[in-house]
Amino acid sequence: MGAREVDPQRLLGDFIRAQRQMANLSLRQLSALTEVSNPYLSQIERGLHEPSLRVLTSIANALNVSAETLLAQAGLISDTVTSDDDATEGAIRVDQRLTEPQRRALLSVYRSYVEGNAADESSRHP
Repeated sequence: MGAREVDPQRLLGDFIRAQRQMANLSLRQLSALTEVSNPYLSQIERGLHEPSLRVLTSIANALNVSAETLLAQAGLISDTVTSDDDATEGAIRVDQRLTEPQRRALLSVYRSYVEGNAADESSRHP
């Protein structure tokens, strides 16, 4: 097993690159959306830098990925997102029948329902 497969920074960078490409964004466009420099984003994608929480959150918002998913990819939190959540969000992201603004809106509504249900569940079981 090579270092590339086990390097968490490289895995995070590969994940961010894949999400950026699925969103049809160039590095320059992602840079504008995140207010993070183009060279720094490139270094993150290549696994050369470990981004801060602020940068990760900004990238997650720009890519329409839940911050929890990106933070779990970075190893900063345990992976609390279930495979059903990933599958649902993934299906929304790749559905070619939707425009990009529709995808963003649908993901936002979906996440708000999931978070609301989780909050309701936790308040019922103290």
